[in-house]
Amino acid sequence: MAASKPLPDVISNFIDKVSATAIPAISATAAFHARTQRMRRAAFAVALAGGALYYVKRQRQTANRKALVTGGESVAIGDEPLKVDRNKIKVAVDRRFLKQLKYIWAICVPNWHSKTIFILVLHTTFLVLRTYLSVIVARLDGRLVRDLVAADARSFGKGLLYWFAVAVPATYTNSMIRYLQSKFCISLRTSLTRHVHDLYMENNTYYKAINLDNRIDGADQLITTDINRFCTALASLYSNLGKPVLDMIIFNYQLARSIGSTGMWGLTVNYMITASVLRAATPAFGRLAAVEAKLEGDFRSAHSRLITNAEEIAFYHGAHLEHSILTRTYYRLIKHINKIYRIRIAYNMFEDFIIKYSWSAAGLMIASIPVFYPEMAGARSKAEELRLAQMQAADGSTIVSQLDRKTGSRTQGFITNKRLMVSLADAGGRIMYSYKELNELAGYTYRVYNMLRVLQDLHDDRYVDTGNSTGEGQFSIEKINGVIDYTHDGIKFENTPVVTPNGDTTLIRDLSFGIAPGEHLMITGPNGAGKTAILRTLSGLWPLFEGKISRPPAGLNSTLYIPQRPYLAIGSLREQVIYPHSLAQMHEAGKTDQDLMDILVKVYLDYIPAREGGWDAVKEWKDVFSGGEKQRMQLARLFYHHPKFAVLDEATSAVSTDVEALMYSTAKEEKITLITISHRPSLFKYHKRLLRVGEGESGLDWEWETIGAIGGGASGTNLSRGSLLTPSFEIEIRRLEKSVADVQHLKKRLEVVNRELGLTPPSTDKASKDELKHAKRTLI
Repeated sequence: MAASKPLPDVISNFIDKVSATAIPAISATAAFHARTQRMRRAAFAVALAGGALYYVKRQRQTANRKALVTGGESVAIGDEPLKVDRNKIKVAVDRRFLKQLKYIWAICVPNWHSKTIFILVLHTTFLVLRTYLSVIVARLDGRLVRDLVAADARSFGKGLLYWFAVAVPATYTNSMIRYLQSKFCISLRTSLTRHVHDLYMENNTYYKAINLDNRIDGADQLITTDINRFCTALASLYSNLGKPVLDMIIFNYQLARSIGSTGMWGLTVNYMITASVLRAATPAFGRLAAVEAKLEGDFRSAHSRLITNAEEIAFYHGAHLEHSILTRTYYRLIKHINKIYRIRIAYNMFEDFIIKYSWSAAGLMIASIPVFYPEMAGARSKAEELRLAQMQAADGSTIVSQLDRKTGSRTQGFITNKRLMVSLADAGGRIMYSYKELNELAGYTYRVYNMLRVLQDLHDDRYVDTGNSTGEGQFSIEKINGVIDYTHDGIKFENTPVVTPNGDTTLIRDLSFGIAPGEHLMITGPNGAGKTAILRTLSGLWPLFEGKISRPPAGLNSTLYIPQRPYLAIGSLREQVIYPHSLAQMHEAGKTDQDLMDILVKVYLDYIPAREGGWDAVKEWKDVFSGGEKQRMQLARLFYHHPKFAVLDEATSAVSTDVEALMYSTAKEEKITLITISHRPSLFKYHKRLLRVGEGESGLDWEWETIGAIGGGASGTNLSRGSLLTPSFEIEIRRLEKSVADVQHLKKRLEVVNRELGLTPPSTDKASKDELKHAKRTLI
């Protein structure tokens, strides 16, 4: 047999060099190197843990110093009412954000047995499963390339079968992660919305948030849109942050076994540098998101106001002005959004360069360590090289086959490491991206947290003086000393000032009066004197700063308030009569449709069911009924609930005088004590007591008298009317006579003004005088 032709010297030297560097000797030196590698990894882990603890400690010290300097929250949440500075939005990913998020999380997940926890655990399980499948896919990818380079068709076919076998659970896992993320968001939103609705609709919190407290704007925007944005951001952040963190842990472990401790140090340095650079370069996306949400709420409120007051605006032909308001509000929002987009252009360019390209280059360099520097490789790479050396020693294969085997093994290792490195870079990129999302979440958290705290404060009757009040400043909404007694049989005011909710304007001083059941009361006075304010204070809508009010217990069968502006609910015609009762409550009360028809007869609306299609008809009733029909429908509710006291605030202003008289007579016959606010003297005869407000020079005094009786009246402390009070009708007559007597003086004054303005015509005939008289009357 002819001797084999020797290989060229260049190839022989290359193979010898590769063999000398790639196949370590099994000796004491190799064992020493292995121990050294283990010690390096242990030292690296200890150093990393120590650095993390030191970083956390420094962050805590910095946060404590900031809290001392800026006056951070020094009390536990809920100890004091929350003070909100609406002119300055403070949003950052800091200690305050974590405290706010913890407060909201306690509402979303009240205990560890809730459905949200089950969804979260299931979601986490699929996240771990996807990371595990990613490692398997990376290894399969390297194996397929190895078999392809080695031209091993059989192994390549098996690898493809494994690939498709992994594809089924991988696709199912991805679908379940997206599904569970949506379910997690819905679960969070459901818990938050239920909690907010409970707060909002109890103890008149919705009224207080709109009329008594200005710490939050646009409660509808906060409850509907901002809660949804917060839950969506939180759910997506967990998925976008939880998966990359798991990837970082698992992929780092896998890479550490391939590239060694040197490569891991390089990765760690790369993480720290890029994280610091990106954090320093990241704009304040949280504050920008909070401002955007506020402007969205302003734009929504502008449209809501237009819908609510559409008829009044149409009567005034104010569409052009409202159009300018809507346009101005919209462009203010768009200007801010465009500002955010411009900021994101430069930031996204910088972020993509750092995360995609810089990290990819660093990853390729680190993945090449086992190839160019085998002595610095990890345990798995060294074990693979050792396996190849043992196979060489066992089967005695040629140098060329050994080189092919080593090339395939290194190709497999490089492809696997590259795949892991790409996945690791993607995980790190998502973590970096999530910092921006975390800032946006901080903005939504700030708004939702403020809303929850303010609603809780208002629910518990805790208010904050915003310092925007002007005027006397005698009362403060933070100091409410009045007492309301709900055990009295009648209604009694004792030294009660009637004050606007912010405490800056006193409408009536030291109001004191009392009525018993059957003593019908009429309240009259000029506009703005505080007539309706008395009823708001009586019902508890406005705070009672001082004094005492005694009244019957709260309830529809005790005291029913009928406002001037009728409210018609969404529902059937039957539900307009029984509001706020439901159909089940109507049946529990023993009422039938025939009883409702009898009530409509009393208010002269018995034709309505036939006209509108029966009791079950559902329409937009505020557009169906006329003004008088709306007010009479409210009086139908009065006869349905049959309360002990009925408070009517101009509730019959759109009803004809004859029908009004019949309904008042019916109410008195049914033993309903009436408290009426009205300017109509024709209603005096249906009441026994009269309260006049807006009296005296200051307009803060009041008069109390018995209608139709002489003497025995009372008045505000600053009035001096004598001991004898004239009857109510005589007072009205005297006032009318005084007004008529002033007409001649006004006419003379008008003639002087006309002459000075040159409006007196030269003609003095009777027709001209009549025309001038008409002109003067028009001027008046």
